[in-house]
Amino acid sequence: MLDSTDLAAAADALRDAERDRVAIPPLITTYPGIDVGDAYRIQLLNIERRTAPVVGHKVGLSSKAMQQMMGVDEPDYGHLLADMRCTENTPVDTGRYLLPRVEPEVGFILGDDLPEDCTEEQALAATEAIAPALELIDSRIVDWKIALPDTIADNASSAGFVLGAARLDPRRVDLTALPVALYRNDEAAGSGTSAAVLGNPLVAVAWLARTVARFGVRLRAGHVVLPGSCTRAVDARPGDRFRAEFGPLGAVTLTFAPADVPQLAKIPAQRGES
Repeated sequence: MLDSTDLAAAADALRDAERDRVAIPPLITTYPGIDVGDAYRIQLLNIERRTAPVVGHKVGLSSKAMQQMMGVDEPDYGHLLADMRCTENTPVDTGRYLLPRVEPEVGFILGDDLPEDCTEEQALAATEAIAPALELIDSRIVDWKIALPDTIADNASSAGFVLGAARLDPRRVDLTALPVALYRNDEAAGSGTSAAVLGNPLVAVAWLARTVARFGVRLRAGHVVLPGSCTRAVDARPGDRFRAEFGPLGAVTLTFAPADVPQLAKIPAQRGES
């Protein structure tokens, strides 16, 4: 367990790495005693000093394959902020990130607050709609060489997200069987189903509500929840165009500006500063 000085120093290092686009060594190397509790406290230190409001949360490591890879038996989570929201019609600038990647997810839009002891049934009842989504992930740790405390402290490696226009009542579809196909520049980049997310993404949503409650956080009406990726993450390069198709849920796109076009992302340069 880290003391308050080390917690603050680790939070500062991650904040500076994001702001300056210069990756840092793994926290588990710099702070050998860091544990999962420390990592969540570091994450919250950086969230609390940002000015953009929290608009939701994301779940990471929600597939069994990723849990086995990281040697863990449960997911992790991060915060989604208003200045992380991207749009389908505005290209983002890869220069604002270190090693960006894209993941397709079934986005949940909450119509009611979730209880601290949330069940899957309660999560379903509180969901106003689901939407096709892409999460833009990035790591402020060198070369994505992350252990579990590294990614948790780094806001679960989250950097941005976009929702497609479609909205669907989750009670009208089988949430365990939504087909997912991810394309990069019209070439197949990944495929799967919503069952990749713990068998049912509702499991991840309910787990999230229970887990954030330990840290005094609640999932509120109007929040977006990204429960985890339905395929592997795919590297994003300047000029890339991603499209994810979710069968009856529709599709969503995310485009990255060419390297020679100085378009700005919907994520301000000052994001991460105190």
